[in-house]
Amino acid sequence: MKKGFFFDMDGVLFNSMPNHARAWEIVMARHGLHFTQRDCYMAEGCTSRDVILNTYKQQMPDRQVSLEEVDAFYKEKGEMFVQLGGAQPMPGAYEVLQAIKAIPDTQIWLVTGSAQLTLLDQLNRAFPGIFVRERMITAFECPHGKPRPEPYLKAWEKSGLPKEECCVIENAPLGLQAARAADLFTIIVNTGPLGYDDFAQWKPDAFLPNMKAVLEYLPNIV
Repeated sequence: MKKGFFFDMDGVLFNSMPNHARAWEIVMARHGLHFTQRDCYMAEGCTSRDVILNTYKQQMPDRQVSLEEVDAFYKEKGEMFVQLGGAQPMPGAYEVLQAIKAIPDTQIWLVTGSAQLTLLDQLNRAFPGIFVRERMITAFECPHGKPRPEPYLKAWEKSGLPKEECCVIENAPLGLQAARAADLFTIIVNTGPLGYDDFAQWKPDAFLPNMKAVLEYLPNIV
């Protein structure tokens, strides 16, 4: 039975990916880079710093990019994301979180590549009474994030639970890759435009269409 639940944020808890994808597309173009909305979904889970540096490496390999430039780029992208409308809670996410919290001895963790300083405030507004800072793995704890397994390994280690009692809820191929590299049971909730083929090589344990389906699936694992 699962006792530890490790939630990705964007595309799982918040319906944020459409505006993230559009913001990346716009700001990348301003900097002479080609980055489609599909590219954003495929890169989701990486830290923003990795997204920027990897795109420059692929498209402008001779361009030396300073960390100051990367931080300014990320700030510009964040401002565009807000202009486009930011994010709203994913339909059904709070019901899933409440159902898990009601089960004795369960742990709810956030595992995200985000580096938002106001992250806990945002989570508390959307999902009151669910998240605590001690159970959050962010870009501050793991600057080299997904698809590396370290973010999920760190959450697992801190949970003190056996791996067989842990469950990852993800929506991104790179997040699934990270969870599988950490040898953790993984549910994909496919809230974006990708298809099963984009995830197939990492063999998710469950592939579900939305958070309502996750709620209906929970009795199979708790």
